[in-house]
Amino acid sequence: MSQRVQIIVAGSGGVGKSAVTIQFLQGKFIEEYDPSIEDKYRKTIMIDDRSALLEILDTAGQEEFRKREEIHTKEGDGFLLVFSAISEESLKQAQKIHRNIIQEKDNKRFPVVLIGNKIDLFTENETLIKNAQKHCKEYKIPFFKTSALENLNITDAFHELVRIIWKFKENKKEKKKKKKNV
Repeated sequence: MSQRVQIIVAGSGGVGKSAVTIQFLQGKFIEEYDPSIEDKYRKTIMIDDRSALLEILDTAGQEEFRKREEIHTKEGDGFLLVFSAISEESLKQAQKIHRNIIQEKDNKRFPVVLIGNKIDLFTENETLIKNAQKHCKEYKIPFFKTSALENLNITDAFHELVRIIWKFKENKKEKKKKKKNV
């Protein structure tokens, strides 16, 4: 039986959230950038001999949809935060979203993976990548350099997030068990 996992894909507009999601789900790159308001997808996959029913929510990056972000923060089991490897501002926005998740969930260790997308367009902005890595080290979250165009590290990032979600849920169950036994 598949375990249901809700993944929220978030980040600012134009960073490739939809391209990353479609590449993962369908194995193809979407050329046209059509800003999504919100798209939901479902897919059953196998990871480490376990079945997962993924419910992926590709969120809007535009500022006018920020209120919806709060709703999604409450619903998601984990978050794939996307920034563009060629935009300092998009990294700042992803970091802000991450801090909002921590605040909303009241948990610094909530399942999150940060990805720097569009690495195929990368023009040696080492500072940007170092800042992303520093953020990830501080919060103990994984970081992947990705390219939706080249399908680089997309599946790895999603699979790692699912593994983190599973571990998080198992730890939560263990804590509840211990409380009941006390």
